[in-house]
Amino acid sequence: MNTFFLITKNTLAFLLLCMVMPAMAQKSAAYEMNVDGVKVIVQPSGNEIVEIQTIIKGGVQNYPTTLQGIESISISALTECGTLKDDKNSFKNKLDKVSAQVNGFSGMDYASFNMNCIKSDFDVVWPLYVDALTTPRFDQKEFTRIKQDAINALKAQASDPDYSISKMARQRAFAGKAYAKSPEGTEQSISKITAAQAKAYYQSILTKSRMLIVVVGEIEKDELASRIRQMLSTIPAGKPFVLKKESFAALKNTFAAEKKDLATNYIQGIAGGPAPGTPEFNAFQLAMRIFYNRHFLEIRTKNGLSYAPATWFDGGATPSANIFVSTTDPNKYISTARSLIEKIKKDGFTAEEVKDMKTTYLTSFFYRQETNSAQAASLVVNEVLHNNWKRALTLNEDVKKVSAKDIDNAFNKYINTISWSYQGNPDKVNPSLFIATKNTKDVLPKSKIAPTKNN
Repeated sequence: MNTFFLITKNTLAFLLLCMVMPAMAQKSAAYEMNVDGVKVIVQPSGNEIVEIQTIIKGGVQNYPTTLQGIESISISALTECGTLKDDKNSFKNKLDKVSAQVNGFSGMDYASFNMNCIKSDFDVVWPLYVDALTTPRFDQKEFTRIKQDAINALKAQASDPDYSISKMARQRAFAGKAYAKSPEGTEQSISKITAAQAKAYYQSILTKSRMLIVVVGEIEKDELASRIRQMLSTIPAGKPFVLKKESFAALKNTFAAEKKDLATNYIQGIAGGPAPGTPEFNAFQLAMRIFYNRHFLEIRTKNGLSYAPATWFDGGATPSANIFVSTTDPNKYISTARSLIEKIKKDGFTAEEVKDMKTTYLTSFFYRQETNSAQAASLVVNEVLHNNWKRALTLNEDVKKVSAKDIDNAFNKYINTISWSYQGNPDKVNPSLFIATKNTKDVLPKSKIAPTKNN
């Protein structure tokens, strides 16, 4: 006799969570220390991999619009131009011999310069990492190549409708704010940046006052402090720096269209959201994820209005809620979407939806924490944006405390006025449907899916 077990999505999620949590609990406790004015957060890993991420806070707040992209190519130059001790090829050859990685990136809120290696190779990789961070070469020939690579990437992105509508939406919604800038820059801004200019810029932001260091690995505390202290010895203290958090809320519903010859029409709406570190943050995170499911069900599954509709919460220094769709029928889309929003505000989310999303969200979070790099990144985000790295370790308990009422209240508070951007055929859209204060229809359209008959 065969016995079959039906494992539901929630049961599977619970089992995965149970497997991940004990593994994480076996590690030694995370701790922080101050080394010459720089906060260092350490999470013992319980494995043989060492991940170190050095953070420079500020991101798009660090440069004017005319210099968009300067931080991104400066961070690329740290490894792509070589150091005072090694040219690019020598530097990379030494890393390749031990299969280690040293790289970095610059985003909206901070730049990160990272190293990852096996613990037994730490003595080889650490000096290379320090050299790249503190004595980069900014070689003119290699820098020219980096610039061209960046420009080529921007040209490729320009032909991507998803990227194009996202850029337009951000620039409109965040006009006058730092978040209107693009970390990757523009073809015009990148082309004008010189190697000397990038070097001077990098030296201006490489200060202890902007730095945060996160380590995930098994390195003895005194040894780690000694190595970091030596690395910081040549870095200036710098002026005090605090990452500025700006709120966003559209004063009214707005709509702007840009004509583009596309097979379909692309739409993105941006609304406000709670700032990192506030009590509403977790509730709104869950609300937007449940809203994603509802939005997908109504727009794609029931009405066939889009192949890949999406909603998400960008919980950065200028937080925002985003609604995205590509559709051949923008008027029916906005009518359906606004009816959905009004229904949620009236009836709220169900207890079952909240329960399911808590499990799904937590399982997804812990599942992504399998690597040292992911654990370090989580500690970084929570320290830089929430001013609380321990949040990365208490998220399970924090999310469980969020009630269905908290989630409903957060959704109702922030999903109100929306800045809508549109790219495609302007003749296909009625702007008044997007900017109206009330939807012309207060009920969702009838689903195109025929109800199933019970046998």
